[in-house]
Amino acid sequence: MNEALVLIDIQNDYFPGGAAALHEPVAASEQATPLLAAFRAQGKPIVHVQHISTRAGATFFLPNTEGAEIHQSVAPRDGETIIVKHFPNSFRETALLQRLRDQQIDSLVIAGMMTHMCVDTTVRAASDLGFRCALAADACATKALTFGDNTVAAKDVQLAYLAALSGSFANVQNTSTILASIAQHNA
Repeated sequence: MNEALVLIDIQNDYFPGGAAALHEPVAASEQATPLLAAFRAQGKPIVHVQHISTRAGATFFLPNTEGAEIHQSVAPRDGETIIVKHFPNSFRETALLQRLRDQQIDSLVIAGMMTHMCVDTTVRAASDLGFRCALAADACATKALTFGDNTVAAKDVQLAYLAALSGSFANVQNTSTILASIAQHNA
């Protein structure tokens, strides 16, 4: 099994004070950090996905802004891959698929933001492309959504999307379980 870590859109605009702050992004990044440390320690491939908004009227992840920068908690190191995307799906019009295939990657551990948008879309695409996916549930963050006159709390959005991905598209687990599995495979 050749495994890579994919960190999706853990960018400043999603944190407190950012242009599109999410519900509990700090807690999610605190879970993504040990995943990143484990992959670094084992010399496994790491991919940082960075969304840059190029659509008219965009209000966050604007080019050349601090808000679009990858958050310091998971900042890339020299030699780690950064994939810039302009759509929710991290594979759409990017080099991500080719990078993973060049490295003969068949399994992905995924974490990031927003669960209901870019994480969901990327996990589904990865599964459709034949990758085995593990999604770190507690290393993802989202926000409350509205539909008509209804507001869905962020925790309910999170649970609904994780439940929808679980089993069919990904093995959805907490970070501690994923880290234990990584350690077991490398023992």
